[in-house]
Amino acid sequence: MPDGDLFMTQAIALARDNVRKGGRPFGAVLVIDGEVVAIGVNGVMSTNDPTAHAELVAVRGAAMKRGSPDLKGASVYASGHPCPMCLAAMRLAGITDISYAYSNEDGVPYGLTSAPLYADLRKPFAEQQMTFAYNPVRPEGEEDIYELWGKTQKG
Repeated sequence: MPDGDLFMTQAIALARDNVRKGGRPFGAVLVIDGEVVAIGVNGVMSTNDPTAHAELVAVRGAAMKRGSPDLKGASVYASGHPCPMCLAAMRLAGITDISYAYSNEDGVPYGLTSAPLYADLRKPFAEQQMTFAYNPVRPEGEEDIYELWGKTQKG
């Protein structure tokens, strides 16, 4: 069995085990240089944390284990099609190799699809289901947070 299939099989097994424990059918395996660095399962139901998706759990675990938010060169094997939040987090971490076993279409009959969210995010901000507004408050007498950050990066 090719390594990719082995890691994907592991992600599916994690998802299956998570369902048996009352969770959602999502598992993820994060691999660097052919080695499993971190795994994750969807913990939304057990933690009430809407960001506790399998991919994010694996990314967080790998970043903490490596002591860096930079996960360039990593591959993620996910049981289901990653949602936009997970894809954005993986991109921010430098991950560019992502595979998944079940598509959004596979999940539709079970209410396990992020396709409507992807569709909404393709719309201009003004047409999306959420309000998104620039509100440039700068508290008087306080140091600008970006300037403060800039000072910490010099030297």
